[in-house]
Amino acid sequence: MGDEQDGKKDREGDKRLGRRALILGGAAAAVGSAALARDELAHLWWRLPGVERPRVAGAVDFRGARWIAASSANYRRADRPDDYAIDRVVVHVTQGGYASAVKAFEDPGHRAAAHYIVRKDGRVTQMIRELDVAFHAGNRGYNERSVGIEHEGFVERRSSFTDAMYTASARLTAGICARYGIPVDREHVIGHVEVPGTDHTDPGPYWDWDRYMGLVQHARTNSGS
Repeated sequence: MGDEQDGKKDREGDKRLGRRALILGGAAAAVGSAALARDELAHLWWRLPGVERPRVAGAVDFRGARWIAASSANYRRADRPDDYAIDRVVVHVTQGGYASAVKAFEDPGHRAAAHYIVRKDGRVTQMIRELDVAFHAGNRGYNERSVGIEHEGFVERRSSFTDAMYTASARLTAGICARYGIPVDREHVIGHVEVPGTDHTDPGPYWDWDRYMGLVQHARTNSGS
Protein backbone atom coordinates (compact mmCIF):
# COMPACT_ATOMS: atom_id res chain seq x y z
CA MET A 1 0.00 0.00 0.00
CA GLY A 2 1.14 3.66 -0.51
CA ASP A 3 2.79 5.54 2.32
CA GLU A 4 1.91 8.62 4.37
CA GLN A 5 5.13 10.42 3.55
CA ASP A 6 4.25 10.40 -0.14
CA GLY A 7 1.00 12.26 0.51
CA LYS A 8 2.86 14.88 2.54
CA LYS A 9 5.41 15.39 -0.26
CA ASP A 10 2.59 15.72 -2.79
CA ARG A 11 0.85 18.46 -0.84
CA GLU A 12 4.09 20.33 -0.15
CA GLY A 13 4.96 20.04 -3.83
CA ASP A 14 1.58 21.54 -4.74
CA LYS A 15 2.36 24.62 -2.64
CA ARG A 16 5.72 25.12 -4.33
CA LEU A 17 4.14 24.54 -7.73
CA GLY A 18 1.41 27.06 -6.97
CA ARG A 19 3.88 29.80 -6.01
CA ARG A 20 6.04 29.09 -9.03
CA ALA A 21 3.03 29.06 -11.36
CA LEU A 22 1.98 32.51 -10.15
CA ILE A 23 5.49 33.87 -10.69
CA LEU A 24 5.71 32.33 -14.13
CA GLY A 25 2.23 33.54 -15.02
CA GLY A 26 3.20 37.09 -14.12
CA ALA A 27 6.38 36.82 -16.16
CA ALA A 28 4.42 35.50 -19.11
CA ALA A 29 2.03 38.45 -18.97
CA ALA A 30 4.94 40.87 -18.71
CA VAL A 31 6.56 39.57 -21.88
CA GLY A 32 3.29 38.88 -23.65
CA SER A 33 3.85 35.13 -23.86
CA ALA A 34 1.47 32.71 -22.13
CA ALA A 35 3.58 29.79 -23.29
CA LEU A 36 6.11 30.47 -20.52
CA ALA A 37 3.68 29.35 -17.79
CA ARG A 38 1.46 27.01 -19.79
CA ASP A 39 2.82 23.75 -18.46
CA GLU A 40 2.70 24.89 -14.85
CA LEU A 41 -0.79 26.34 -15.06
CA ALA A 42 -2.15 23.31 -16.95
CA HIS A 43 -1.59 21.30 -13.77
CA LEU A 44 -3.44 23.81 -11.62
CA TRP A 45 -6.77 24.20 -13.43
CA TRP A 46 -8.69 23.27 -10.27
CA ARG A 47 -7.18 26.21 -8.34
CA LEU A 48 -8.86 28.77 -10.62
CA PRO A 49 -12.02 30.41 -9.16
CA GLY A 50 -15.21 29.02 -10.63
CA VAL A 51 -13.50 26.23 -12.55
CA GLU A 52 -14.71 22.70 -11.88
CA ARG A 53 -14.41 19.72 -14.19
CA PRO A 54 -17.69 17.83 -14.52
CA ARG A 55 -17.83 14.86 -12.15
CA VAL A 56 -20.62 12.31 -11.92
CA ALA A 57 -21.11 10.93 -8.43
CA GLY A 58 -20.42 7.20 -8.34
CA ALA A 59 -19.12 7.02 -11.92
CA VAL A 60 -16.49 4.34 -12.53
CA ASP A 61 -13.83 3.94 -15.19
CA PHE A 62 -13.99 0.12 -15.23
CA ARG A 63 -17.29 -1.41 -16.24
CA GLY A 64 -18.77 -3.48 -13.44
CA ALA A 65 -16.65 -1.95 -10.70
CA ARG A 66 -18.23 -1.02 -7.38
CA TRP A 67 -17.69 2.61 -6.33
CA ILE A 68 -16.62 3.50 -2.79
CA ALA A 69 -15.05 6.95 -2.42
CA ALA A 70 -11.62 7.30 -0.85
CA SER A 71 -10.99 10.25 1.43
CA SER A 72 -10.03 13.35 -0.52
CA ALA A 73 -6.94 13.56 1.71
CA ASN A 74 -5.61 10.42 0.04
CA TYR A 75 -5.47 11.73 -3.53
CA ARG A 76 -5.08 14.96 -5.49
CA ARG A 77 -7.67 16.28 -7.93
CA ALA A 78 -6.38 16.41 -11.48
CA ASP A 79 -7.48 16.16 -15.10
CA ARG A 80 -5.44 13.25 -16.37
CA PRO A 81 -4.34 12.51 -19.02
CA ASP A 82 -4.65 16.15 -20.15
CA ASP A 83 -2.47 17.51 -17.34
CA TYR A 84 -0.44 14.39 -16.57
CA ALA A 85 0.08 11.62 -19.13
CA ILE A 86 -0.68 8.12 -17.82
CA ASP A 87 1.87 5.50 -18.89
CA ARG A 88 2.11 3.03 -15.99
CA VAL A 89 0.03 0.55 -14.02
CA VAL A 90 1.37 -0.24 -10.54
CA VAL A 91 0.44 -3.57 -8.92
CA HIS A 92 0.08 -3.59 -5.11
CA VAL A 93 -0.91 -6.08 -2.41
CA THR A 94 -2.88 -4.84 0.59
CA GLN A 95 -1.18 -6.90 3.32
CA GLY A 96 -4.60 -7.39 4.80
CA GLY A 97 -8.21 -8.09 3.96
CA TYR A 98 -10.44 -6.20 1.56
CA ALA A 99 -12.50 -4.50 4.27
CA SER A 100 -9.41 -3.21 6.08
CA ALA A 101 -8.04 -1.75 2.83
CA VAL A 102 -11.31 0.05 2.10
CA LYS A 103 -11.38 1.41 5.65
CA ALA A 104 -7.80 2.66 5.33
CA PHE A 105 -8.49 4.43 2.04
CA GLU A 106 -11.59 6.09 3.52
CA ASP A 107 -9.51 7.37 6.46
CA PRO A 108 -8.13 10.90 5.88
CA GLY A 109 -5.34 10.17 8.33
CA HIS A 110 -4.02 7.31 6.21
CA ARG A 111 -2.69 9.73 3.55
CA ALA A 112 -2.52 7.02 0.89
CA ALA A 113 -4.88 5.11 -1.41
CA ALA A 114 -4.93 3.34 -4.76
CA HIS A 115 -7.44 3.79 -7.56
CA TYR A 116 -8.70 0.20 -7.35
CA ILE A 117 -8.89 -2.81 -5.04
CA VAL A 118 -9.37 -6.32 -6.46
CA ARG A 119 -10.81 -8.90 -4.04
CA LYS A 120 -9.93 -12.60 -3.95
CA ASP A 121 -13.25 -13.40 -5.60
CA GLY A 122 -12.49 -11.04 -8.49
CA ARG A 123 -14.76 -8.21 -7.43
CA VAL A 124 -13.30 -4.83 -8.42
CA THR A 125 -13.85 -1.72 -6.31
CA GLN A 126 -12.87 1.73 -7.56
CA MET A 127 -12.12 4.35 -4.89
CA ILE A 128 -10.42 7.11 -6.91
CA ARG A 129 -11.13 8.20 -10.48
CA GLU A 130 -8.34 7.55 -12.96
CA LEU A 131 -8.28 11.26 -13.81
CA ASP A 132 -7.10 12.01 -10.26
CA VAL A 133 -3.63 11.44 -8.77
CA ALA A 134 -3.77 8.76 -6.07
CA PHE A 135 -1.11 8.67 -3.35
CA HIS A 136 -0.17 5.03 -3.83
CA ALA A 137 3.34 4.60 -5.19
CA GLY A 138 5.56 6.43 -2.69
CA ASN A 139 6.96 8.52 -5.54
CA ARG A 140 5.29 11.75 -6.70
CA GLY A 141 6.27 11.39 -10.35
CA TYR A 142 5.00 7.81 -10.50
CA ASN A 143 1.78 8.80 -8.74
CA GLU A 144 1.14 11.43 -11.40
CA ARG A 145 1.77 9.05 -14.31
CA SER A 146 0.21 5.79 -13.06
CA VAL A 147 -2.94 3.96 -12.04
CA GLY A 148 -2.61 1.94 -8.83
CA ILE A 149 -4.31 -1.43 -8.31
CA GLU A 150 -4.37 -3.07 -4.88
CA HIS A 151 -4.99 -6.80 -4.51
CA GLU A 152 -6.45 -8.32 -1.37
CA GLY A 153 -4.00 -10.56 0.44
CA PHE A 154 -0.47 -10.99 1.72
CA VAL A 155 2.80 -11.06 -0.20
CA GLU A 156 3.99 -14.11 1.77
CA ARG A 157 0.90 -16.22 0.96
CA ARG A 158 0.67 -17.81 -2.47
CA SER A 159 -2.98 -18.65 -1.73
CA SER A 160 -3.85 -14.93 -1.74
CA PHE A 161 -3.64 -14.82 -5.51
CA THR A 162 -6.66 -16.65 -6.86
CA ASP A 163 -7.71 -17.45 -10.41
CA ALA A 164 -10.61 -15.01 -10.10
CA MET A 165 -8.28 -12.26 -8.88
CA TYR A 166 -5.77 -12.74 -11.69
CA THR A 167 -8.50 -12.78 -14.33
CA ALA A 168 -10.35 -9.70 -13.04
CA SER A 169 -7.18 -7.71 -12.45
CA ALA A 170 -5.86 -8.59 -15.92
CA ARG A 171 -9.09 -7.32 -17.51
CA LEU A 172 -8.80 -4.14 -15.46
CA THR A 173 -5.18 -3.55 -16.47
CA ALA A 174 -5.94 -4.34 -20.12
CA GLY A 175 -8.69 -1.71 -20.10
CA ILE A 176 -6.37 0.89 -18.57
CA CYS A 177 -3.69 0.11 -21.15
CA ALA A 178 -6.24 0.44 -23.95
CA ARG A 179 -7.57 3.80 -22.69
CA TYR A 180 -4.18 5.45 -22.48
CA GLY A 181 -2.20 3.60 -25.14
CA ILE A 182 0.07 1.93 -22.58
CA PRO A 183 2.19 -0.94 -23.93
CA VAL A 184 1.42 -4.30 -22.32
CA ASP A 185 4.89 -5.12 -21.05
CA ARG A 186 6.83 -5.24 -17.81
CA GLU A 187 8.30 -1.80 -18.34
CA HIS A 188 4.83 -0.27 -18.12
CA VAL A 189 3.00 -2.76 -15.86
CA ILE A 190 5.12 -2.89 -12.72
CA GLY A 191 5.07 -3.89 -9.08
CA HIS A 192 5.19 -1.43 -6.21
CA VAL A 193 8.63 -2.83 -5.38
CA GLU A 194 9.88 -1.52 -8.74
CA VAL A 195 8.97 2.11 -8.08
CA PRO A 196 12.16 4.13 -7.46
CA GLY A 197 12.67 5.13 -3.83
CA THR A 198 10.04 2.80 -2.37
CA ASP A 199 10.63 0.48 0.58
CA HIS A 200 7.71 -1.81 -0.29
CA THR A 201 8.09 -5.39 -1.51
CA ASP A 202 4.68 -6.02 -3.06
CA PRO A 203 3.39 -7.83 -4.98
CA GLY A 204 6.06 -10.24 -3.66
CA PRO A 205 7.59 -13.54 -4.78
CA TYR A 206 4.32 -15.42 -5.24
CA TRP A 207 2.79 -13.02 -7.74
CA ASP A 208 2.97 -14.88 -11.07
CA TRP A 209 4.07 -12.17 -13.49
CA ASP A 210 4.26 -14.48 -16.52
CA ARG A 211 0.72 -15.68 -15.96
CA TYR A 212 -0.56 -12.19 -15.23
CA MET A 213 0.99 -10.54 -18.25
CA GLY A 214 -0.29 -13.34 -20.46
CA LEU A 215 -3.80 -12.73 -19.17
CA VAL A 216 -3.46 -8.97 -19.66
CA GLN A 217 -2.25 -9.46 -23.24
CA HIS A 218 -5.09 -11.90 -23.95
CA ALA A 219 -7.69 -9.50 -22.53
CA ARG A 220 -6.16 -6.58 -24.43
CA THR A 221 -6.14 -8.47 -27.72
CA ASN A 222 -9.68 -9.74 -27.33
CA SER A 223 -11.11 -6.39 -26.30
CA GLY A 224 -11.07 -5.17 -29.89
CA SER A 225 -9.54 -1.87 -28.79
